[in-house]
Amino acid sequence: MAAIVGAAGLLSGPARADTAVLVPWREPRTPPLALVDRDGRTRTLADYRGTVVLLNFWATWCEPCRAEMPSMQRLKKRFAEKPFAVLAVNYGESDRRIAEFLESLALDLTVLLDPGQSASRAWRVRVLPTSFLVGADGRVRYSVVGQVDWAAAPIAAAVRDLLP
Repeated sequence: MAAIVGAAGLLSGPARADTAVLVPWREPRTPPLALVDRDGRTRTLADYRGTVVLLNFWATWCEPCRAEMPSMQRLKKRFAEKPFAVLAVNYGESDRRIAEFLESLALDLTVLLDPGQSASRAWRVRVLPTSFLVGADGRVRYSVVGQVDWAAAPIAAAVRDLLP
């Protein structure tokens, strides 16, 4: 965790809000994802087949994570009528701490719990925040390391291009 904490601090400056921050995914497969949400319901990436998914790994103690979360909420609102979802994978924190954070920023995101960081390891997350854009076919299309303005026009256009 110390490596993630240190790296997150280095990435505290704003990332450029253009599509250059979206790194094309070159891995042959999409890692598995099966985690419990805050209501105790197991969610898998397969549950979202037919939907473009912004999968974000974050923690409340990560300043860049905190800074980008409102832009994810705006992106979710922008595509509310489209097959688009935001899944925020929390890096091992208590439900109480997560709930307080979400309430303080009026965020309505689907939070998945990764208490043992097994999903973070499977997705090779070494820096927070790290995000992935998953196409409607269930394949990862882009990855992003660091803070991004998800509501910026070029990023939203990239998401729109992935919509079925």
